[in-house]
Amino acid sequence: MPSALADGSMCIFFTGRAQILFKAPVFFRPKGISPANCNKHCHPIRFDNYFLLLGMTDVHSTEIRSYNMSRIKGKNTKPELLVRRFLFANGFRYRLNVKTLPGKPDIVLPKYKTVIFINGCFWHGHKGCRYFVLPKTRTEWWLQKISDTQIRDQSSEQELKKLGWKVIVIWECELKKTNLPTTLSALISEI
Repeated sequence: MPSALADGSMCIFFTGRAQILFKAPVFFRPKGISPANCNKHCHPIRFDNYFLLLGMTDVHSTEIRSYNMSRIKGKNTKPELLVRRFLFANGFRYRLNVKTLPGKPDIVLPKYKTVIFINGCFWHGHKGCRYFVLPKTRTEWWLQKISDTQIRDQSSEQELKKLGWKVIVIWECELKKTNLPTTLSALISEI
């Protein structure tokens, strides 16, 4: 049943996926969204004199999306563990995620005044990498998020270099099985 919003437009409750055309500004309200929150979650798209109504682009509920995002690790990721095991096996001793250094590097080798960042190709926007694919939904938001991350990475790297630290960046794609031996042997020569 339609319900009126404060601005006089209509809000329609719909539980499935569909394309609905109306001649007036009408909002599509996905299941679970109250009329009070409709302006935040419901977006009309205009085609000529018609409005194509689309609900939330996410296929998961807010709770499920929140749970999924909470499972994404920021520390002790598989690429980090690969590099740490390799360094330890080769006699290097290190500290992890030192908060007093700019950018909180993943691995710090104080003896060699070297820091290592192990960047995920998606989260840090690895240009030209096949693992960096921009999502088709909320593209502008993702571009801004990844751009902010890249700016923060550059700033941290510059600050560390000013402090006299050697900065090594290893990308997630460089730690795939085919590239792993080359990357790890090059790492020792870089340190």
